[in-house]
Amino acid sequence: MDYPGNLFVVAAPSGAGKSSLVKALMELDSQVQPSVSHTTRAPRGQEKHGREYFFVSQQEFDSMVLGGAFVEWAHVHGNRYGTSKKAVEERIASGTDVVLEIDYQGALQIKRIFTNAVLVFILPPSWEELRSRLERRGEDSPEVIEMRLKNAAEEMAQAREFDFVIINELFERALFDLKAIVHAQRLKFTAQRRSRADTFKALNII
Repeated sequence: MDYPGNLFVVAAPSGAGKSSLVKALMELDSQVQPSVSHTTRAPRGQEKHGREYFFVSQQEFDSMVLGGAFVEWAHVHGNRYGTSKKAVEERIASGTDVVLEIDYQGALQIKRIFTNAVLVFILPPSWEELRSRLERRGEDSPEVIEMRLKNAAEEMAQAREFDFVIINELFERALFDLKAIVHAQRLKFTAQRRSRADTFKALNII
């Protein structure tokens, strides 16, 4: 189905800067809105239920899976994360551009359902920098950091399946690249025809 709004899916290994880039994008572009995911993990720091995530129990998550509520869900670092199909459809059907921050498994699942989704993968500039960022966060034990680095190798191997790849070496440059992808998508013929339907009709462009 060709929805009025665009769907951007951003994936990355832990520590690559995905969340910071998406947050900065939404602060600069009010047309881009998040779709809040559900997760079985506990909140971190100042995270709030319904803002960063919907924090649910294993039993609640199981019920949503059985009810077909998720457009995608996956196990990530020992927890489960899922994206509500209804929430995504409602937003892009209203003409809003939606951005999802999810792992590569979920991104590829979404592409099969929302074929017009734009997939963006964020890479770190090096293994050394990725490790340094994970350590600087101060949120994980050394054992968890090693698990995240091990998982990162598998995750980054999937970058070839994505439409765009951004190397987050300098944050400002990476943010510019992400904004450029969003803007370019809005300028595609089908997107312009959707958003400027009156202009196209007046110019007799079908």
